[in-house]
Amino acid sequence: MGIEKKIEKRCCDVARANGWYTRKFSSPSNRGVPDRIFLKDGVVWFIEFKAPGNTPTKLQAHEINEIKKHKGNVCWIDDVDEFKARLGVHT
Repeated sequence: MGIEKKIEKRCCDVARANGWYTRKFSSPSNRGVPDRIFLKDGVVWFIEFKAPGNTPTKLQAHEINEIKKHKGNVCWIDDVDEFKARLGVHT
């Protein structure tokens, strides 16, 4: 398993342990959508996972910006501690 997938798995485990509902996000006709959706208490986060030092592709960055433009919570993550801070989890 690659480092990006390990980060994603660890973040999902942390989120679930803290009561977040999470699902893999895919949109067959829209490439570049974030990897995961997280939901808790009416708060929704779209998150793109990256290996440390990597950044979103142009298409991924475009999708992230579109979600931001519509006031959605979205970011890309390459670190578990950063993920915890974004979602306000402590486990």
